[in-house]
Order: sequence, then C-alpha cells, then structure tokens
Amino acid sequence: MPDDKTGPEGGAQERPSGQEQLYKFKITTNEVIVPVRVTDPSNSRIDGLLPKDFSVYEDGKKQTMNFFTSDPVALSAAVIIDLGLPDVAVQRVNQTFPALESSFSQFDEVSLYTYSSAVSRQTEFGSASRQLTATLNGLKAVRGRNNGPAVMSGPMASSGPVINGRPIDPNTPAVSTPPKESHVLNDAVLRAALDLSKRDKTRRRIIFIISDGREYRSTASYRDVLKVLLSNGIAVYAVAVESSAIPGYNKLERMHLPRFGYSDILPKYSSATAGEIFTDFSRTSIEASYARVMSEARNEYTLGYVTRATLSNAYRQVEVRVALPDVKVYARDGYYPAPPGSR
Repeated sequence: MPDDKTGPEGGAQERPSGQEQLYKFKITTNEVIVPVRVTDPSNSRIDGLLPKDFSVYEDGKKQTMNFFTSDPVALSAAVIIDLGLPDVAVQRVNQTFPALESSFSQFDEVSLYTYSSAVSRQTEFGSASRQLTATLNGLKAVRGRNNGPAVMSGPMASSGPVINGRPIDPNTPAVSTPPKESHVLNDAVLRAALDLSKRDKTRRRIIFIISDGREYRSTASYRDVLKVLLSNGIAVYAVAVESSAIPGYNKLERMHLPRFGYSDILPKYSSATAGEIFTDFSRTSIEASYARVMSEARNEYTLGYVTRATLSNAYRQVEVRVALPDVKVYARDGYYPAPPGSR
C-alpha cells in the first residue's frame, strides 16, 4: 500500500528509492486525465492493480491509455465549512480542526472558505501552516444558528396575542416573519471551483465540504456549477453532518420543493464528480473521515489518454472498466472540454 502522504517523482511506472517527493506528470492539450478509485464489496480500497486491469471508453469508444500511475499525487484542496449549521453542530466541528490540519501532507496546498448566507474566502492557497492554524482558531469563536426558530408571530410572540392575525392590542406594532435564511452552498462550490481551476493541473484538485448539504437562494445553479467542476476535473468530497448524517436520509437527496431549495445536494455533487461522502455525528467519526477523505483522494489510480474527438463544447461521457469480479469503480461520468489555453 502506498504511503498516504508521499510518493515518487519520475516515470509513470518507475519507483525511485526516494519517497520524499510527490509524483509529477505533464498534461498535453488533448490529454484526458481520469482519477479512478476501486473498492471491494466492503468498500475497502483495492491497491496493486496494473494498467492491463483497466479499460477506458469515451462516448462508447475504447481509448488507448498512454499514462498510468498508482503513486500518490499532491492535492490542491479547497475546504468549505458551513457556518449556517445549528450552533451545537458548529461547535462540534470546531473541535475537529486539529485533525483536519493533520490530514494534509507537506506537499498539499489548501485554501479555506466559509459560507452561510454569503461566501467568504478565508485563506489563499498554501501549505497547511501557521496561517491555516490561525484562521481555524479564529473560526472557533464563530457561533452557528440557534437550536430553534425564533418566535416572530402568534400568541407566544413578543407582540402579544392575536385574533385572525391581528393583535388584540391595536397599539402593538405588527410583526412580520422574515424570509427563510439563505444557505448558498452552490455559490460556495462555484467560488472554490473557479479558484481551483487556476491551480497547477498536475495536482489532484478537490473540494472538501463540511455541511448538512442544504442549498437555498444561491445565485449559481447546480447545473452551471457542475459544468465548471467537470471542465476542470474537480472532485467533491464531503463530511455530511446534522440531519444529512441520519441513516437513510440521503434517499431524500433529490427532494426539491419550489422556493425551499434542496434538502441535501451533497450526494449529487459527489456522485457526478466521483468524490465520496461520509455521514458522521460524533467528533471522533468526523475526525476519522478527514484522514480517509485525503487518503482516498491522494491515492487513486490515475489514467490518461489522448482524446481523438474534434474540438467542441459538447459533454463527453467516460467509462472506466476493471477486469475483476465484484469490484466497484469510481470515476467521473464524463467531462466538458476545457476552453483552449486553459490546460
């Protein structure tokens, strides 16, 4: 099993003795890079596979692989933390920050984002250093939502009792219920994806979200954000907390009510980009998820081929097959060709 945080530099199938440098590869204009995760029926990662075990297809046509490696790859990780959670959940997540920092290697680069009703970029991309530690320590003072909704109207409100929606006391000012709080997850993912699109293409680019997956009132749509993700080979991983961590809750992931947003949009993002979601309630399980997410992202197989398709903006479907029984293969379903000059 390869080291979770280091890997060699050199040819795709060469392993020099020095294990303190991460593998680097070149990307040509028409090169398509496909990270692939393979697991057994118990969802444990399968290591040790060879190029002959894989076949890759684009729009149904088998491609000739010109690149393969199972070596660890350095990460460019955009970490997104949801501050619109109930306060008890925000405080629980705050306690896991040391484990989050330690999940990154010295070769990774990290940028931190927060969101609730708006998105804020907290740090530029850089190593998991004192700047990240200081920023996370500062976030520990941030409070989440109250654990219950405020009483804005009705007989228990501060305005006093009402009849047919009108106060009994005519001198009491009318109280109106404010609109539902925004929860702009799509906007946060888009901001992180656009920033990641400018990072070194030889790194594995991921977005890592800590959230309950609620989406409401973003300017960006899911479809538009997904196109940016697939155009830049960005995978979305997440630790789902609070209501989205309830067993079986992800069956509601497609529930969408007009004017109420999505109840949990994280599974849609992770499934479309070949990422992964961990659902956790406790502090210890959340901490364990950090290490596993980064290990999975860093140690995937990397396949490459030169596409023969003509230049266009059309979506191209990708399928990866593994010549082994009873395995699960996780790879992005397809991609949008990046604009000329962006590779």
